Amino acid sequence: MPESDRKSTRGGVRVEIDAGVAVVTIDRPDVRNAIGAATVDELGAALDHVLESSAAVLVLRGAGDRAFVSGGDLKELSAIRTHEAAVEMASGVRRVLDRVAAFPVPVIAALNGHALGGGAEVAIAADVRIAADDVKIGFNQVTLGIMPAWGGAERLAQTVGRSRALLAIATGDLLDAPTAQHWGLVDIVVPRAAFDDEWRALARRLVTSAPGTTRAVKAVIAAAFPSVHPDLEADATDAFARLWTADAHWAAVEALEQKRRAG
Repeated sequence: MPESDRKSTRGGVRVEIDAGVAVVTIDRPDVRNAIGAATVDELGAALDHVLESSAAVLVLRGAGDRAFVSGGDLKELSAIRTHEAAVEMASGVRRVLDRVAAFPVPVIAALNGHALGGGAEVAIAADVRIAADDVKIGFNQVTLGIMPAWGGAERLAQTVGRSRALLAIATGDLLDAPTAQHWGLVDIVVPRAAFDDEWRALARRLVTSAPGTTRAVKAVIAAAFPSVHPDLEADATDAFARLWTADAHWAAVEALEQKRRAG
């Protein structure tokens, strides 16, 4: 029997734990699983809940098959207009994703749908990424005149190298799953029809092939390749906040809203 099955009513975070596998699902279909303030709080609470359990593997996924996480909830975030508030928002999300990156058991991002902008930052915080073959992933914040601020830039550079990270962030290009796998951004690509079976099988394999050892393995690898950089937080969030409060950002947001209304 599962240890737990919980669903939030505000932030849309659901937690299920069964046979050593914890699955945290972001379920906000009305905004393509975008992250809002309540989502951040509930994701932190979900991590606490998993820590207290017997889970040996954590899986992060989005609900449905259209979006893993589509980024930040722009409608909600549009209320943030000052440099201080932008820094506070970016720091809050970054610290939760730092917890994901430093989580004591292996974390799998199961990319059920597109991972865009902030969604790509959530994905790169995981240890392993498995994607359906029709998924795209991209650090496309530049299309809104901003940059990754949740630790994704640093983790991306560590994963794919400095040059590719710069290209990905500065162009905002979206990568299809095979290209992302070639870059090393996605580890496993599987057919859409087999996706749910494949990520579940991967999680079960990690639990059953290394019983009792996943925490030790994660600790040794994390020591060699740290994925959390608290010393970089202040500069990254300050740079983000300056872009967020600039006229160019709000002009890009307005242009996007007009495009959505017209389409």
